[in-house]
Amino acid sequence: MTVTTERTRIAAAPNRLRRALLGWGAIVAAVVALALIGTVLAGDGWAERDALDPESAGPAGTGALARILVDQGIDVRVTRDRATARAALGGGATLVLPDAPALSDEAIGELASAADEIVILEPRSRTLRLLLPGSQLAGSAGTDELAPACDLAVADRAGGVVGGSLMTPGDGVTGCYPSGDGFALLVGETGPTRVTAVDGRAMFANDVLADAGNAALALGIVGTHPRVVWYVPSLSDSDISTAAPTLGELTPRWVTPALVLLLLAAVAAGFWRGRRFGPLVVENLPVVVRASETTAGRARLYARANDPGHALDQLRLGALERLARMLGLSATARPEDIVDAVAARLGGDHASVRSILIDTTPRNDSDLVEWAARLRDLEARVHAAVRPERNTR
Repeated sequence: MTVTTERTRIAAAPNRLRRALLGWGAIVAAVVALALIGTVLAGDGWAERDALDPESAGPAGTGALARILVDQGIDVRVTRDRATARAALGGGATLVLPDAPALSDEAIGELASAADEIVILEPRSRTLRLLLPGSQLAGSAGTDELAPACDLAVADRAGGVVGGSLMTPGDGVTGCYPSGDGFALLVGETGPTRVTAVDGRAMFANDVLADAGNAALALGIVGTHPRVVWYVPSLSDSDISTAAPTLGELTPRWVTPALVLLLLAAVAAGFWRGRRFGPLVVENLPVVVRASETTAGRARLYARANDPGHALDQLRLGALERLARMLGLSATARPEDIVDAVAARLGGDHASVRSILIDTTPRNDSDLVEWAARLRDLEARVHAAVRPERNTR
């Protein structure tokens, strides 16, 4: 007996070790995966910083366009603060303005007033309202190539482009590259300043600049003046000092990866050490209530409520359901349809059948007993008509 027990214990030891190794292996794998996720989250600024950045060679950057402009002899000045941008404007300069949610309306207006021409690379509702009044966003053209279909010379020379975001022009604003009810390019005037709005991510980014006529359109729009001031907005340049920081801004970057790590560790520990439920076990009910007792109990409730009308309605509902089945009607048949079918089957008085099944309201218990008997008799007659007894002779 002792030898057998010892052998069993020795044989079970590798299984326990294997389970422990698998559990710790799962936890280590989860930690490694979470570390990779944390690295990506910690570096999430790459995509945002490089989007339409003229000093970026990434897919979403615009370094290729900036280099082409420089090769054409245009002075491209990249600024990351409003003061430098405003000082560089004037005297024939184009302001390239991406979306700047960190700037107030007044700050955007000050920059715009100092420029001879403005190119909006990321049209937003607020930017359109400030610089092209009456213009609005109107969905997206996707990756379809659009034709100019306008009198703008630079668009005619460029030919077709990939549209991206669409806009509807306001009063005095010209639209080019139509798609549906919107246009991919808007050109208008804000005082003496010419304003052009276009989806730069869809047309001017490094990964799409060589598509269709995107490059020609970009040069024709941005390169109209000898100097280009390319403003790259940032939170550090914000003039909105009264805005309360969001919860995401207040939360350190390591908090989210740590929470995800704890969650994954808890899930792994649950799978490793959690209790496994066995198969379902059928268990007999401790008490069995007979149908007759249920019926008697409901009868006493109706009697105590002194509501014979409600009691008769319950009897009628059951009778109507049974009559519908006997007559081959659907489960959704209306009471009136069942009354018509019963009267047609019995060849009797339609009003009498309707009175039994629908209309009559009992005033007391005696009426309830009488109409219940009529219901039972009506069911018996229909049953006999539908399934007549065979002649045994």
